[in-house]
Parts: sequence; structure tokens; C-alpha cells
Amino acid sequence: MGINTVEKIDNLVPVKTVLISVSDKSGLETFIPQLTKINPEVRILSTGGTFNTIREILGDRAATLLAQVSDYTGQPETQGGLVKTLDFKIYLGILTETYNPSHQADLKRTDASAIDMVIVNLYPFKETIAKPDAFVEMARGNIDIGGPCMIRASAKNYLRVASVVDPSDYPAILRDLESNNGMTTLETRFRLAQKAFGHTADYDRAIADYLGRQPMADVSSCYGF
Repeated sequence: MGINTVEKIDNLVPVKTVLISVSDKSGLETFIPQLTKINPEVRILSTGGTFNTIREILGDRAATLLAQVSDYTGQPETQGGLVKTLDFKIYLGILTETYNPSHQADLKRTDASAIDMVIVNLYPFKETIAKPDAFVEMARGNIDIGGPCMIRASAKNYLRVASVVDPSDYPAILRDLESNNGMTTLETRFRLAQKAFGHTADYDRAIADYLGRQPMADVSSCYGF
């Protein structure tokens, strides 16, 4: 299988489409208004509770700036939000390369948009297993799937996409955008990618360690065996 080697990228990338799906919604009340001030035509894709939070923040502007991921993909969320973002249009938008004609043709063919920033943090697995009444099924339910996939995809494509996993980075990102007319720099995107891969590695390590500590007898009894 051949490897796709990128030879041309842009240092500065305009942030036109942002995907936001977060468990930790802190900081959005400041970040969203500033983001839309920097780019009044920014398009925000979101899911579930994050969508509702952003809709409240935007008020009347939500109708023109905000869309449900399910409306964008044409696929409704699975019961309980089990499947929300695992969709071809989402990953094409994240992974597409600016100067790859085939990728651009795929965007046009599927009526998809290049996604320039992905803001995702994960189900609170560590917080869940830290509870005194935590049990295996509770932990299993808090293993995030779509979130790590989006983080990894956007971090891999730091050539064009900003992968944001920590609300404490919002102020620095806004400063970057303000200083560069609504565009991110390669330096910022690479720094965010480094942090993003560390974030998913820590998350997977916590899951592996927890499951590794569970006796099979406890797992079986949890499901009535």
C-alpha cells in the first residue's frame, strides 16, 4: 500500500468550519462569542448537549452559524448517542488535504466541507471509575469511541486542522486567530497535535489499566453469568 506524502501545505489556514463535541463545556461561553467575532461567518457543527449549549450561547445567531452533525451527515444519532460522529463526511472533512485534487473532488462529490478545527474532549472515564459505586458496566459505558477517533484524525492532519482537547488552550487559540486574521499557524496546530496525542494515550492507558484490574468473576457477575 502506497503512502501519501504531502509536499505542499499552508502555514496559515483560515478557520471556516469548526466541529465541537465536548464533555467539559467550560470556557465555551467565552470562546464561542470571540470565535464568531473574529469570523462572523464561521460554521459550527455540533452534537447533543454541546449543540444545546452553543445554541444558548449564540442566541438568534444560532440559526445561521450552528448545525447538528446529524443534519450535516444526513444520519440521525443512534439511541443514547452511541453513534454520532463516525461518518464518512466527518472524516473526509477532517483528513482532506488542501492541495490534493482527489480529496477536493471527494468533498465536492459528497457535498462535504473541509473541517478546520476540531474541539473535542472525552467521556469522563477517570472520573467515573473514581466513584465509590463504580462498576464494570458503568465504566464500559464511559469509554469514548467517536471522540478519540476525531482527536486522532485532526491531530494527524495538523497540516491543516487544529485539534483542541483542553479548554485552557482557548485563550491562546483566540490570540492566534486574532493575530492572523482568523487563521491558525502551523506552529499552533503542531503544538495542539502533540497535546492531543498525549491526551488520547493517557485516556487509553486509564481504560487498559482499569480493565486489567478486573477479575473475570466480577465481569461475569455484572451481566448475570
